Amino acid sequence: MPKLILVRHGESQWNLENRFTGWVDVPLSPKGEEEARIAGEHMADLPVDKVYTSVLQRAINTSKIALAAAGKSEDLPTERDEALNERHYGDLQGLNKAETAAQYGDEQVKIWRRSYDVPPPGEKGESLKDTAARTLPYFEAHILPDLKAGVNVLVVAHGNSLRSIVMSLDKLTKEQVLELNIPTGIPLVYDLDDAGNVLSHAYLFER
Repeated sequence: MPKLILVRHGESQWNLENRFTGWVDVPLSPKGEEEARIAGEHMADLPVDKVYTSVLQRAINTSKIALAAAGKSEDLPTERDEALNERHYGDLQGLNKAETAAQYGDEQVKIWRRSYDVPPPGEKGESLKDTAARTLPYFEAHILPDLKAGVNVLVVAHGNSLRSIVMSLDKLTKEQVLELNIPTGIPLVYDLDDAGNVLSHAYLFER
């Protein structure tokens, strides 16, 4: 019965500064490094055979810190792909969220952040629907076959790329996924059958 472990990276420096981050490659904050370490300590008894991350350093470093804290090998097979990147926040990237709300209004910013299919402004801005359109095909082509083959998989990625995956696994509606918030640095563990169907899932701990 393979396990799928989903981990949102620890707090980043721009999470701390309340900025829209998206694809900007910012580092973990000291708190984020600590969150990654604690996540790893809780994962010590879980089997991990393969690792997937985005190409952004906050996810890569979270996986490295967590695996070290869990006592896992640094040489596990690992794939990194921008399909697992955070959603692109377009012209909002780097802007302070409170200042953006003051400029555009709370309601407009809430729509950009929380609606399913309204992207933020800018040519590259992605909605959650857009993010799912690249994350889910990658999941189904790469990660799901590993799980069906009995491989225990750790995925370290981002709030919105992981929301896309959870939406699919839990068969959430687009209304339900809007209420879904995945916390930083708390492993979400799925037990799957050989066909990739979800048997159970739970967070390893509460903060």
